Amino acid sequence: MTLVREGGVDSDESHPPQTKAEGFLWTGCPGQDIIVDVSELFVGKGGTMADRWMLRGVEYANCNCNWGCPCQFGSPTTYGHCEAVVTGHVEEGNFNDTKLDGLDWALLLYWPGEVALGIGKEQAIIDDRADPAQREGLRKILHGESTSPGATHFFVYNSTMSTVLDTLYASINLSIDVEGRTASVKIADMLESVGAPIISAFDGNPTRSRINLPNGFEYTYAEMGNGTTTARAGIELDLADSYGQFNVLHMNQDGVIR
Repeated sequence: MTLVREGGVDSDESHPPQTKAEGFLWTGCPGQDIIVDVSELFVGKGGTMADRWMLRGVEYANCNCNWGCPCQFGSPTTYGHCEAVVTGHVEEGNFNDTKLDGLDWALLLYWPGEVALGIGKEQAIIDDRADPAQREGLRKILHGESTSPGATHFFVYNSTMSTVLDTLYASINLSIDVEGRTASVKIADMLESVGAPIISAFDGNPTRSRINLPNGFEYTYAEMGNGTTTARAGIELDLADSYGQFNVLHMNQDGVIR
């Protein structure tokens, strides 16, 4: 797989191969385990692991699948392709000696088919309050760099990308309530998303359900909800009343901290 990074960012040809993972148990979507030979996907990715980082905070995601997202259980996507936004707030974090506390971020993602088939496109948006060191540290984390192969969803997502668009820096207005299953995201004229509880068709009250992935690469528990998103950045999204996910995000370069 050739990784194309638009806007003058280095392509993978400029980085020597650092990691090969033959027959890795690879996850094509959150919770979807597929045995494939991913040696070509992981070549040149993951960094040398000299960097040490940690994120603890909250995360909200909205994709085009039906509520519950069949990918979480190893089934194909609802519509045969995946498009999503993932957003997060760092309550406490660091990249080496650089603190990341209080920063917000977002990832726009698109795959023309199943995630496991690759040919994806992604774009990161980072809080413009971040200084240069914070921007570079968070960018590396969101792109799966300086990460053990397959250890985080950021790494897995990036391993399936054929196009990685320039990272954007903007003011991010973000609120996430995991227990309440609510979220609100506004990033200039580029992104607007709202997360809410699923309303029961039987009594009109909010329902509560969650997914437990004891060995997941993104979370251990995630609350389920409803999401609606409009994005007009390098990736355009129009999602309405589809899969919403609310979870604590606590991980480092070696994966989820449990």
